Formats: sequence, structure tokens, C-alpha cells
Amino acid sequence: MGIQTWTFIIVGLTFALYIGIAIWSRASSTKEFYVAGGGVSPLANGLATAADWMSAASFLGMAGIIAFSGYDGSVYLMGWTGGYVLLALLLAPYLRKFGKFTVPDFIGDRYYSNVARTVAVIAALFVSFTYVAGQMRGVGVVFSRFLDVEVNTGVFIGMAVVLFYAFLGGMKGITYTQVAQYCVLIFAFMVPAIFISLMATGNPVPQIGMGSAGEDGVYLLDKLDGLMKELGFTAYTDGSKSTTDVFFITAALMLGTAGLPHVIIRFFTVPKVSDARKSAGYALFFIAILYTTAPAIAVFARTNLMETVQDTPYNEIPDWFTKWEETGLIAWTDKNGDGKIQYLPGSAINGKKPMFSELRGPVGQRLISNSSLTRNELYVDRDITVLANPEIAGLPNWIIALVAAGGLAAALSTAAGLLLVISTSISHDLIKKQFAPEISDKKELLIARLSAVLAVLVAGYFGINPPGFVASVVALAFGLAASSFFPAIVMGIFSKRMNREGAITGMIAGLAITTYYIARFKLGWIGHPETSTSNDWWFGISPEGFGTVGMIVNFFLAMLISRFTPPPPKEVQEIVENIRIPSGVGDALEH
Repeated sequence: MGIQTWTFIIVGLTFALYIGIAIWSRASSTKEFYVAGGGVSPLANGLATAADWMSAASFLGMAGIIAFSGYDGSVYLMGWTGGYVLLALLLAPYLRKFGKFTVPDFIGDRYYSNVARTVAVIAALFVSFTYVAGQMRGVGVVFSRFLDVEVNTGVFIGMAVVLFYAFLGGMKGITYTQVAQYCVLIFAFMVPAIFISLMATGNPVPQIGMGSAGEDGVYLLDKLDGLMKELGFTAYTDGSKSTTDVFFITAALMLGTAGLPHVIIRFFTVPKVSDARKSAGYALFFIAILYTTAPAIAVFARTNLMETVQDTPYNEIPDWFTKWEETGLIAWTDKNGDGKIQYLPGSAINGKKPMFSELRGPVGQRLISNSSLTRNELYVDRDITVLANPEIAGLPNWIIALVAAGGLAAALSTAAGLLLVISTSISHDLIKKQFAPEISDKKELLIARLSAVLAVLVAGYFGINPPGFVASVVALAFGLAASSFFPAIVMGIFSKRMNREGAITGMIAGLAITTYYIARFKLGWIGHPETSTSNDWWFGISPEGFGTVGMIVNFFLAMLISRFTPPPPKEVQEIVENIRIPSGVGDALEH
């Protein structure tokens, strides 16, 4: 059977599974909608947390960034892995002890202020919508290639599926759907990695195969370094980022992880604090399987790509190339008219997304209308690295289709968690807690579901008009979380002196300066984007790393303001003292 037929079968079966689970586990109360009733087992919650955490950025984007950035891509591995450890050890048990449903709920009660709650809601919406943009783009990329539809159509299909089980089941439906999605995505990630590792080095363990020698006796990393130097690239194992930027990006990813509302809320779904710790341990193990494999896939993919396309005549190129070219995610310029593909440093379109004309070139290639260079060059979208790798390696069609199903599982699992954060922030933290405290449980549940509908529409827009590659877009969300939530949560747990004035000032300042920086240097909404370069960055810090600066600003202003304003009420200080011993707690508190 062909790739498309296999894709319809495997993706169709997995979607049927997700929808069936959503119907079986539909929520009948707000507690089930928000925290799955608080009765999820640690193992199931660990699987669901891993799926929630390993988004399209992990499944599709991270290996792509490592493949094209080499050593510099290690910041994503260090930041995201270290950040989860930080979250599991430093914050999760204490937040579970506090017993509230959402992060804005914690901040509103801890800082005894609806203003603080509202600022936290705004921050949650900023973070969640930025994060979900990457997931919707991932869905579009998968569908555009394997179901032979436009990227926009793929986004619409993904919106419909994720809305169905988020709307129907809430956290309860999402939790058990994510358990299934983890199984799908990890199987889809590991199977091709094992096959390719065997083909390249004879070793079935990808993590070991990456550092092994091939049949020619040359170590794979040495071979890749040699290929890249020969073509004019920097060696794969050398880094080009400054130490300062590496530090700030890694810190932003780590601290942003510890402030992500859709991950934090997972620890409210288990019965006890000890269960929160256990589920965090399970999740870390499940996450490590993928994260230790991603660098190997990146090495295999970059090597296969360079060996396959370099100096190959276009009319002899394998079918996978022309299929991806039709999606607009691979592009090639033939400026010298020799009909051969050259893979050289830089991009044929100066880093911008290809814009194709209606005409075809002399050998049948799609012509790029926004290319201004005079040499042959190849543009490859980083987000297709994992998806195209099995095709480049010549693996069976069912494995290629399985990878497509895995990419969809990764994107949809995280998108569902983010949509829940958005809907609960509106229904619970705004409507219930501030504007209509007497609202019935039934009406609150209805508002939560309607909020999910609105959220998925906005998410779809960002999926169609993303500000960058999946992993880089998601990195921005981590920066926003680091600059807004992390200081407020940490000081809310460990500082009895931190008051509402300090927390509110810090969150607003941190979020504002980070948003401004991203809008100026990443999105080009402020200043003169056509002339802006990395030389214009403040202190040499990229937009992906500036969340660390926002976090420092947040901490500094919060502590400064709190010293010149009244301390929190005695009862709030007693709560802080109590949650520092994360034991002896049962169900999450009623709202």
C-alpha cells in the first residue's frame, strides 16, 4: 500500500481511539472538567504529563533544530529537561498541597487579590496562545504532506478533532486521551530511530548508534562534521551561539517550564501529594526516552539529507523530495541552470518562508519568487526533519505513516491541555471568581466549553499564520512563562513577606518587557524589522532567551516593592508556612 493509504488507516484508527476515549470519559462536573475529578493514578498521570509536555516542539521541532543547529541545539535539550526536573522537585508538590484548580487560582488566593488573579489570567492566555500556535503549525505540516491537503486545511482538521475531546471531556477526557497519545507518539518516534540506527551503524540503540562507526569504519559524527565542512558549514559539533545567549536561552526554557500552567495543572489531578511526586518521576522517565533519542535522529537526518540531495540532478531526485516541495516546505533555486541541487550554507530566500510563482523551472521545479541570490541553494523547513527522515532513509510506508500519526498525537495532546488552560482561566478565574461568584456548576461548565471553542478558533489562526518554526515559537512561550509566572509562584511558596503589590508589579513588568522584546525582534511589529539583525539585540540576547531578563526584572521589582508596602495578612503567611510541608493533603479544594 502507498504512504497515503497507510496514513489514512493509522491516523484514522488513532483518531477513532481518541474520540472513543473522550466519549467514554466525558466530564459531568466542573471538577471532572478542570482536574479529572482528582482521582487519576500516578502512572496514568505520568503518561498524560509526558504527552502534555512532549508537544510538536519536542516531536517535530526539537530534532529539527538540533539537526540544523548542531551543538547550538543542545540548549533545547538542557533547558526543557532541566526545567521539568525543576518543576517536579521545586514546585509541583507545594502547588498540589495548596489544592487549587489553576495557576491563576493559586496566585489570586496567595496574593489575596483579584487584580493579581486577573494579571495571572492574562499571562496564562499569552503563554497558552503562543504555545498553541506551534502545535497547530505542527498539525498543518503533518496533514499537508501525508493527507495531501493544504497546510491550512490540515490545521482546520486538527482544530475539529482537538475541540471535540477537549469540549466533551475536559481534563478527564484529555487525561486518558493523552495516555493513548503518549503510547502512539513514543512508538512512532522510536521505531524509525531504531531502524535507521541499525541501517547506519548496525546498532539498534539510537543513543549509542549516534556515536558509533558505520560500515566504512568512520564514526557517524566525524562523518557529519566532514560533510558539513566540505560544503562550507560550521562543523556539526561546533557551536556558533555566544555563551551569553546559550545561558539565557537555557535559563528561559528551564524557568519557563516551571511556570507552564498546562503542565502544572496536571499535578492537581492526582489524589495526594505523594502521588504528585510519583507521577512526576514516571513522567520524567517517559520524557527521557524521547529526549535522549532526539539528538540521534537529528544526526541521522542531517547525514541522510546531505548525502541524498547534494549534487543530485533534479530529475533523479527521489519522490519524497518533490512531495515535500509541493507542500512548500522544501524549495530549491537553480540559478546557474545546471539542474543539480546544491546544499550550501544560508537559505535561498534569506531565512524567509518560500513564496512560489505559478511557473515551473526548466527541469520541473517550483520557482521561488522571493529569492534574490545568484547561486543554487536549498531551503528545508526544520519542522519536516522527523517526518521526512523515514522517507529519506527508504523505510517501509507503514513506518512513514506511523510517524505522521505520532506527530499528530504530540501536537494534539499539548494543544488540548493548552485549550483547557485557556477555557478554565476564563470560566473559573474570571467569571466564577470575579464576575459571577454565584453561578451554578452547570453554567460554569457551559462557559468553559464555549471558551474552548473560542480558544481553538484563535489557535487555528496562529497555526495558519505562525511567527516561526515550531520549536522557536514554543520557546517564546517559555520565555513569557519565565518572565511572568515563575517568580510569582516561587516567591508565593517560599517567601512569607512577598505581598500582592510586589507580585502584581513584578508580573506586569516581566511580561511587558518580554512581550515588547519579542514583538520587536522576533515578530517585527515594532521598529524597523527590515533592517533589524541580531546585532541589534540587547546584550546579545536572542528573543528566545530574553524571558530570563524579564524574570530578573520581575524578581527585582517584586522584592523591591514588597519591602516598601505592608506585609501579607497573618492568615496568608500561615498558608505559606503550611504548604512548605507538602504532605497530609487529600482532594483539591472545592471552588
